[in-house]
Amino acid sequence: MIKLLLSWDIKPNRDQEHFEFIIREFAPRLTALGIRPIEAWYTVYGRNGNPQIIVEAITDDLDKMRAILRSSEWDDLKESLLKYVDNYKQKVIRGRPSLQL
Repeated sequence: MIKLLLSWDIKPNRDQEHFEFIIREFAPRLTALGIRPIEAWYTVYGRNGNPQIIVEAITDDLDKMRAILRSSEWDDLKESLLKYVDNYKQKVIRGRPSLQL
């Protein structure tokens, strides 16, 4: 299992638009690309340099993850997300069943 860790902060005054985008577009398109979202966290209080949103998603193997992250479809999805977020970060790691940062 290979995990894609994504984190970001929602841009000020874009909360509603952000959540609508995540539900209606981001999650379905991510799944269609072959990356399965498995967990997401939203921090309401205490940002202090920590990300407001953390998402974990998986693929079965590294080659598949690399191919997806090199695709124009991923680039388009990420660019759409960046309209709503700041401090975006992504990391690919070998997965474990528990939360990984």
